[in-house]
Amino acid sequence: MKPEQFLPGLSPTERDELCALGRRQRWPRGATLFTEGDRPGNVVILLKGRAKVYSLAEHGTEVVLALRGPGALLGELSAVDGAPRAASVRAMERVEALVVPLAAFTGFLRSHPDAALRMVRMIVARLRDADRKRVEFGAYDTLGRVALRLVELAERFGSSVDGRIRIDLPFTQEELAGWIGASREAVTKALRSLRDQGMIETRRNAVSVLDLERLRTRAR
Repeated sequence: MKPEQFLPGLSPTERDELCALGRRQRWPRGATLFTEGDRPGNVVILLKGRAKVYSLAEHGTEVVLALRGPGALLGELSAVDGAPRAASVRAMERVEALVVPLAAFTGFLRSHPDAALRMVRMIVARLRDADRKRVEFGAYDTLGRVALRLVELAERFGSSVDGRIRIDLPFTQEELAGWIGASREAVTKALRSLRDQGMIETRRNAVSVLDLERLRTRAR
């Protein structure tokens, strides 16, 4: 179980009770689950598929904040303070999720303290990850940050195929640039360098890691 996940950390009874409070909904790839600034009405728990959490800078650049997979809770901050959505969420592929009304979810947390503690721990894990990434922005060059994110993608979403790790996720160079805080041109150059060094292979919207240990070393 990954620390940023919510649903896998619940007991079977808690999961059943929570599922009874919501409804299942599906979104196609590219669909918006909710938008930054909207008033909250529900929380969303991913069951299948993956989504990206992002915000738009003043000049319109999309800044990727996080990637979420099955088991992740979305919209949890609004469950705590009732404030408008802090970010937008878009499906990166076809997703299925449990949609729970906000009032029902907060009531569930009040009556299930272990689940509430699980959510606190999940939020703390996400804050620690965000702090670590902020340090990376100042401590690593673009090539290092690209390597770090490729290691993360390989470990979280990669699948082993013919001795390599294929990152099976439709993630563009523009999105990668928005995730690490660099230009698309700088990301293209970094990917070319890693490819020339034999660490990765690239094709349109796809990356395969050929040598994860070397990539980890470069990331450090």
